[in-house]
Amino acid sequence: MYTSLEIETRDRVATVWMNRPDTHNAFDETLIRELTAAFESIAKDPAVRVMVLAGRGKSFSAGADLNWMKRAAQASAEDNRREARTLSKMFDTLHRLPKPTIARVHGAALGGGVGLTAACDIAVASTRASFATTEVRLGIIPAVIGPYVVAAIGRRAAQRYFLTAERFDAAEAHRLGLVNLVCEEPALDATIAGLVEALLAGGPNAQAAAKDLIDHVAARPIDDAVREDTAQRIAVVRATPEAKEGIGAFLEKRKPRWDG
Repeated sequence: MYTSLEIETRDRVATVWMNRPDTHNAFDETLIRELTAAFESIAKDPAVRVMVLAGRGKSFSAGADLNWMKRAAQASAEDNRREARTLSKMFDTLHRLPKPTIARVHGAALGGGVGLTAACDIAVASTRASFATTEVRLGIIPAVIGPYVVAAIGRRAAQRYFLTAERFDAAEAHRLGLVNLVCEEPALDATIAGLVEALLAGGPNAQAAAKDLIDHVAARPIDDAVREDTAQRIAVVRATPEAKEGIGAFLEKRKPRWDG
């Protein structure tokens, strides 16, 4: 079904491999369309609890394919906007996926590759990974990835790295908050497996609700509207069958039966 992706599903985990190693998994029309379709499919698949996003070859993702960017720039203004909206939708679909997502970052993550890292819920990077928002060196800007990257690293760091396009290593990415964990490359999969185990211990509907909660309260003042919204959310969630199962399992000292 896919020409630029490989998807492996095992033990309730879907691993989406970007498979354009010759271009360092750079985005073109096909990869963007297929990633969006894969994210939408995984969101609806009840057999999948966690998604891992990874890249074949030497790099996680080098961002936008320059030939694709050139074609888009030479198109009409409306076609150019349409292409940009399509790319924006891909990032938004990843960000809003109602299941935990993990970026498995090795090698280079440049431009849109940084965006993919930031749009995932959790990011694990190899010590050999490197990052850069390189757009200004091409005379463009990190526009559609901007909201996700700024949310991850903060305004001040974004002002430096968006403007200088400097490369930074995994340790700096961890310090900035772009990645959660750093490990040697041979340990990437074992480190991710540990995270997956922790994620599978949580209720799937609760995790989706927790992601939605974060989106609604992040960077907002704690005012009456926020307090009322959070009170409404916990009141609704507490009454769900999943919450009753989770609390019952805790009191009965057994594992909850999230998956039937």
